[in-house]
Amino acid sequence: MTYIEGFVIAVPTADKDRFVAHAESIDPLFLENGAQAVVECWQDNVTKGHTTDFFGAVDCREGESVAFSWVEWPNKAARTAGMAEIDRLFESDPRFDPAKNPVPFDGKRMIFGCFSPIVEEGEHREGAYVQGFLVPVPAGNRDAYRTAALAMWEIMQDYGATRVIEAWQDEVPHGKQTDFFRAVKAEDGEIVVFSFVEWTSREACDSAHDKMMQDERMQRFMGGNPDAKPPFDGRRMVYGGFAPIVDFTRATAGA
Repeated sequence: MTYIEGFVIAVPTADKDRFVAHAESIDPLFLENGAQAVVECWQDNVTKGHTTDFFGAVDCREGESVAFSWVEWPNKAARTAGMAEIDRLFESDPRFDPAKNPVPFDGKRMIFGCFSPIVEEGEHREGAYVQGFLVPVPAGNRDAYRTAALAMWEIMQDYGATRVIEAWQDEVPHGKQTDFFRAVKAEDGEIVVFSFVEWTSREACDSAHDKMMQDERMQRFMGGNPDAKPPFDGRRMVYGGFAPIVDFTRATAGA
């Protein structure tokens, strides 16, 4: 099972091309040092929420857009070894030289962390449209959350979803200004799940929504047992749709 390093980033909208160019220069370093894939996605269908949203997650300012990104490692040990080598290269590799390759976003507001998948279904397809999620879950509800996520996957895949990853908090730091915990207003005893669903296109994703809402399985899932308590607080879940702008795998990058 893979190990996921997740990121949410506020980027000046006018600097989208610079963000892509920077990612295309830096991201191969992950593949060169053991990662299986790096995917960078750009805000496409992201709206403001009543309680939480992706904009608040990174203190997004006027004129900025949100990027939702992740690195896939074969396992935690591979990530540890790979990042140790990348940290060593930080002082010598010209790709890290801010004079030659300046970072086109405010790294102080970037949120990041490492997560262990508890649900991993389907296969990644280059260019897949992405629905990204950040979910606050009581630590004791891991099994219940996994059961619910698998039930949702059974429905989604029938309407065109090609992959799902539900990754449980493993090493997620607390930040001074932003972090995953603030993003979902995590309460005592809660952890954060970093999750994404892949679709063949936005059109497929959008058209699936209404169809799923009419599916009897979804109706049972959402309200079949009025006494059943959901395994997380959906009011604080952060979600949105993102279009891929950089999509590297070991195969496509020749690693």
